[in-house]
Amino acid sequence: MPAQRLSQLLFSQGFGSRRECQARIISGQVAIGGITCTDPDAIVPTDGLVLEVDGHPWPYHQHALILLHKPAGYECSTRPRHHPSVLSLLPAPLRQRGVQPIGRLDEDTTGVLLLTDDGKLIHRLTSPKHHVPKVYEVITKHPVQDLLLHQLLQGVVLDDDPAPVRASAARITGSHGLQLTLTQGRYHQVKRMVAAAGNRVVGLHRSAFGAVQIPPSLEPGQWMWLPAGAAG
Repeated sequence: MPAQRLSQLLFSQGFGSRRECQARIISGQVAIGGITCTDPDAIVPTDGLVLEVDGHPWPYHQHALILLHKPAGYECSTRPRHHPSVLSLLPAPLRQRGVQPIGRLDEDTTGVLLLTDDGKLIHRLTSPKHHVPKVYEVITKHPVQDLLLHQLLQGVVLDDDPAPVRASAARITGSHGLQLTLTQGRYHQVKRMVAAAGNRVVGLHRSAFGAVQIPPSLEPGQWMWLPAGAAG
């Protein structure tokens, strides 16, 4: 059973510098199983561990994997320019430990956003070699016709690459709606593909990233932990 010093555990979870974590413990701000722990050097098993910091439970995760129901009006950036960062929707410990978005959504795009501090996972889920599917619900300005679907499935040419870009799946969901599944992650890809096919995106929501979907109980702006491997 893996175990670590309590001060190191607290530090790894983003509760401040090493010195700040030691001070939190000594001052009685940390408990385990309802019992206050004041020894920073206490050896604590990590399996199933739930820390209590200032009375709030915090499950231990070696690496954080977070699902955020991204609302409109937030940038997927650590240095936002025109809108608040999605990181502002997360508690301070997650920001402190350095979670970052796995890929990006435009500020006006809503839906599934994954964040982690695991660099290997970021690479695996964003690498085009792994073809991780992402599903988007699209609202268009003009009516959706079969020709649009045909073009998106056959491939359209974007202005920065002569090679056609294809949707791996597409279906009409309404007079001005369609669902697209992509395995690439290019800049503004959905909007540019639909524009190249002769229409325009006026609403965009990512409904799935790999195996991850938003549960009905998770409102826009809310987040939840995901188990390791949940994203595929």
